[in-house]
Amino acid sequence: MGRTSDAREKILTAAQSLIELRGYSALGVAEICKDAGVPKGSFYYFFESKEALALAVLDEHWEAQRDEWIRALQNDAEPLLRLRQLFEETAAGLRAGQQSCGTVSGCMFGNLTLELSNQTEPIRARLQQIFGAQVEMVEKVIAEARQRGDVTVGDIREAARSVVAQLEGQVLFAKLYNNTQNLEALWDNCLSLLSARRPDAEPLSY
Repeated sequence: MGRTSDAREKILTAAQSLIELRGYSALGVAEICKDAGVPKGSFYYFFESKEALALAVLDEHWEAQRDEWIRALQNDAEPLLRLRQLFEETAAGLRAGQQSCGTVSGCMFGNLTLELSNQTEPIRARLQQIFGAQVEMVEKVIAEARQRGDVTVGDIREAARSVVAQLEGQVLFAKLYNNTQNLEALWDNCLSLLSARRPDAEPLSY
């Protein structure tokens, strides 16, 4: 068995990469271990099942993404410009992935929602928690924008859900058409969803 200090991380890294490329259901434990370069016994030392591994992958992926969302949404820029920064960083990440592997991988959380949410309750619950956390982060930004008079929405929570849903939907279309140009509508759509005035100073466009 590989050293316990790195075998688990190798399995997680391999699993995340394979899930992003091929999805969850088609993968087997043996393939994951082969890609990770660890013996199969290492897998069951760290994970009691493939589902347990998927939950760990979700947690690790969200930990990294949450840091990116915090950086984008909790800085000193105007609230709406923070949302635009989030959109631009999302698009940049997908473009980088496309240049690396030739396809737009989409959002792991959205992909697994479509693939697994009706099959495994623990994964469904974890995805609900993750999307709920995203909505809460966006909700705080919209609340700030409304206090400034930048938006006129009534139900801030539902507005935040709409922004996150729009982001997920456009990422899904980018994956479907293998074309990140589908993400260019995010900013204008967000302004429409929030009945927002366009900020005087905007960051660089896509």
